[in-house]
Amino acid sequence: MTPTLASAVTQVPLVEAVGMSKRFGSLLALDDVSLRLPAGSFHALLGENGAGKSTLVKCMMGYHRPDRGHLSLDGVRRDIHNPRQALDAGIGLVYQHFTLVPNMTAAENIVLGRSPIARVIDWAAERAQIEAFQRDMPFHVDLGARISGLAAGEKQKLEILKQLYLGRRVLILDEPTSVLTPAEADQVLGLLRDMTRERTLSVVLITHKFREVIAFAREVTVLRAGRAAGSGSVGELKQADLAAMMFGSGAVFASAARDKASTPGDIRLEVTAMTALNDKGVVACDEVSLAVRSGEILGIAGVAGNGQRELVEVLAGQREAQAGELRVMGERYDRSRKQMRVRGVHLLTEEPLDNGCVRGMSVAENLSFRNFDEPPQTVFGCFLRGSALRRHAAALIKRYGIRTASPDSRIDTLSGGNVQRTVLARELSGAVSVLIAQNPCVGLDFAATSEIRAQMMAARNAGSAILLFSEDLDELLELADRIGVMFEGAIVYETPRATADVQTIGLHMASRQPTAA
Repeated sequence: MTPTLASAVTQVPLVEAVGMSKRFGSLLALDDVSLRLPAGSFHALLGENGAGKSTLVKCMMGYHRPDRGHLSLDGVRRDIHNPRQALDAGIGLVYQHFTLVPNMTAAENIVLGRSPIARVIDWAAERAQIEAFQRDMPFHVDLGARISGLAAGEKQKLEILKQLYLGRRVLILDEPTSVLTPAEADQVLGLLRDMTRERTLSVVLITHKFREVIAFAREVTVLRAGRAAGSGSVGELKQADLAAMMFGSGAVFASAARDKASTPGDIRLEVTAMTALNDKGVVACDEVSLAVRSGEILGIAGVAGNGQRELVEVLAGQREAQAGELRVMGERYDRSRKQMRVRGVHLLTEEPLDNGCVRGMSVAENLSFRNFDEPPQTVFGCFLRGSALRRHAAALIKRYGIRTASPDSRIDTLSGGNVQRTVLARELSGAVSVLIAQNPCVGLDFAATSEIRAQMMAARNAGSAILLFSEDLDELLELADRIGVMFEGAIVYETPRATADVQTIGLHMASRQPTAA
C-alpha cells in the first residue's frame, strides 16, 4: 500500500528526556537537561551556538551516550544505544549536517533508511510509492538524482521527505530551514504543524529564528551554556523574553553599520561570460557576467540549485569553467592558492565542515590553512612550529569566540556554528581585498549572525569587494549595495538596494521573464 501522511501511524508516544548530562573532555556540553514531549507536540528548542541543543537530541537518538539521564517512551525507560534503535522506536532526526550517501540516488537514500532492507528491492515499485507520497508534499525531489549533484536546499528537503516517508512518529529537526527559502520553510513547517495537530506526529524544532518559533511552535525550551534557561508556552512569551533566556537580559548584539559616506571604487572582481557545467554535465552557469567594486557588497539571490554553487566552485578553483574570464584587480586570475594570498581573495563557503575544513585535523590546523607555511608557523618554509601554530589559533579562538575544548580538538567535534566561526576567523583575520561568501550565516544563532554581518560590513566599509550569495532575502536587503538574481544559471535581474522590492525579486527568482502576480 502506498504510504500517506497519516498512514501507518496509529499512536504518537509521549517522549521524555530525563536529566541528561554529557561531557566531552573538560567541556560540559549538557548539564541535567529534561525535555517532555506529549503526543502531538510541536516543541521549539532554542539556544545560541554551543548551548547544548544538538548534544541533547543526539543523546536522545543514541548518537551520544549520556553520562547521566535517560529517555522514556510512554513512561517506559528505553535504553537507546545507537541511532538505529531510535529509528526503530519511531524517532527520526534530520541532522544539521546531511547524512545522505553522495554516490547514491535520492530514491536509494530513502530506501536505505528502512529497517530491515529487503534483499531484493523492486525499484520500480519503490519509486512509484515515493512519487505518490510526494504528491501530498509541498515540494518535489528528483528521485533519480545523485546526492552529489543536489544543492543544499534540495538535500534538506530530501532528508525531511525520507523521515516522513518512513513513518517516523517523532521528528527532530536540527535547523531544517537554514537552506530553504522563506516560502519553502513556511510550507514545510506548516505541513509538519498540521500533522502534529492531527496527532500523527510530534516535532522538535531546533532553530535560531524567533519568527519560526512564534509562527509554528506551541511550546519552547531555551538552553544556555548546556543548561535549561527557561521554557513555556509560545503564546505566553514575547520575543524579548526568548532573547533574555538565550543571552541574558544585558545582551548587546553587533550592528552591521553601513558607511553611507563611502562610494564604490575600482573593480576588484570581474566575471565575464562564465559558463560551467554541473556534475551531470548540464550547463549550470550560463554566460554569467558580474563586477564587484571595492567598498561594495553585491548580493546574489536565488533559490538553491540555480547555479550558485557551481559559480562559487569556479571562483574558488574547485570546478573548471567551460568558457569565460575571471579577473581580480584587473588582471587574469588563475585561482591558485598563491594568487589567493597575493591578491587577498578570501572564501566563506557553504557547508564549511565539508567544503572548508578537514574533519580529521585540529581546530588549530584548520585555522592555519592560509598561512601554515609562513613565519612564525614555519621555519625555512618547511618545518612546522606546533607551538606557534597553537598560539596563533588561541588568539583567533579568543577573538572570534570559538567554543572548543582546546586548539588541538578535532574540528568535527565542534557545533555547526563554531565550525563556521572557525572558518570566519581564518578568512577574515587578514587583509581582505575580495571576499566571496555563500550563505555565511546558515545555522548560526542571533549573536553569531549579527557578528558575522557586522564584520562583513566592516570589511566593505574598509574597502573590500564582497560577492555575497544568500538564500536569505532579509540578509541581502540588510547588507548588499546591489542585488542580483540567479535563475537557471543566469543573472536575470539586478537592482540597487535603495530601489529593491521583495515581491519583484521573488518573481525573478521563479522566472526569467516574470509576470506581475
